[in-house]
Amino acid sequence: MSQSERLVLATRYRLVSEIGQGANGTVWRGHDELLDRAVAIKELRLPDNLAEDDRVVFYRRTLREARAPAQLRTHSIVEVYDVVIEQGRPWIVMEMIEAPSLEQLIERSGPLPPERVAHIGRALLDALNTAHKAGIVHRDLKPSNVLLDGDRVVLTDFGLAFSSDSASLTKTGHFMGSPAYVAPEVAAGEKATPRSDLWSLGATLYAALEGRPPFERENVMATLSALANESTPAPQNAGALAPVITGLLEKNPTRRLSHARAVDRLERAMAGPRSGRRAPTPRYRLMVVIGLIGATVASCGIGATALIVGMMRESPGPSPTAGPSSPAGTTAQAAAPPGAATSTLVVRARTDSCKIFVSAPGAATTVLSDETLRKGDARRYDQPRINAVVYDASACDVWVNGRQKPAGKPGERQNYTLTKE
Repeated sequence: MSQSERLVLATRYRLVSEIGQGANGTVWRGHDELLDRAVAIKELRLPDNLAEDDRVVFYRRTLREARAPAQLRTHSIVEVYDVVIEQGRPWIVMEMIEAPSLEQLIERSGPLPPERVAHIGRALLDALNTAHKAGIVHRDLKPSNVLLDGDRVVLTDFGLAFSSDSASLTKTGHFMGSPAYVAPEVAAGEKATPRSDLWSLGATLYAALEGRPPFERENVMATLSALANESTPAPQNAGALAPVITGLLEKNPTRRLSHARAVDRLERAMAGPRSGRRAPTPRYRLMVVIGLIGATVASCGIGATALIVGMMRESPGPSPTAGPSSPAGTTAQAAAPPGAATSTLVVRARTDSCKIFVSAPGAATTVLSDETLRKGDARRYDQPRINAVVYDASACDVWVNGRQKPAGKPGERQNYTLTKE
């Protein structure tokens, strides 16, 4: 047990157990004995060899910058309840969120589908916009500072990272921040700005899509060298999100996407192609019919050949969403589960490896499912517009607007953008 454990801060915040440690301190599970509620408490520490004057500067800045985000009230930023000084150092008291971080999710599940990353990115843009309008720059946006609590995306450690313009804090040789997610201009010694937060957002979303940030190398110096000298690699799994990612990862901050442009591109990507279905329009084919008219023009004594030009209506072809007809001799399709005939999408697990991600686009994307179904389990979705990912097409039976889709190959990933008929 450390000397901090069981400590009571400001006569009301009791430390209960350690949650985790980082480069700058320890996060504790705590209990607010005055209001009888669970809290998270961040204990901030600096390297022991830092000069006393530098420590005073850091503590004062931390106290000032922690008070600012405490005034922010938004669903996507962790709420700061209090800041206290105890044992000569600051402690930040925040809401307790029992949820994994984006970093943990990437480590556990690998790269995320673009639909899920779009939902995360939209929430983080809202969080940054709220903070930047209040004059607060995060300075250390990265996957470990993003918590995923169901549909809620929460940005933590707002305003608590070290300031990039503090010479007294950088002269010791300690790199302040996360080099794999820091903007090029900040790594070069310039002051952190809202635009540098947007770079960090781009690197965070890139990591969510690709499994690692764009310039991560074997050590800090190699990472910073790659950041300074190499071109930004194009994301391979971004799909429609590619323009958002590349725009946020523009090395020149003046050409980097602004909040408004990033939101616009992201919402376009989330909406997908124009999916409003129009009533079928009859198709016509120009028909030229050449017929011989048997009458003889008496005055001329010659036969006349007439061109009869008309518009002939074609019969409609198969529905663009209808599955191909099964060849003779193939296995009969599985019996549809209840409600499949009237639902936009139904997925039923053929094996225990049926993993799906389903979301409904809108002003804010709603995640409907992110799970692995057990054999025989089924999920129905009646929303008018749906985006879905089936990670192993051979493990799931899928019905779209009442029609069963052909089974895919083992390990084949299928993406669906659907509109209810």
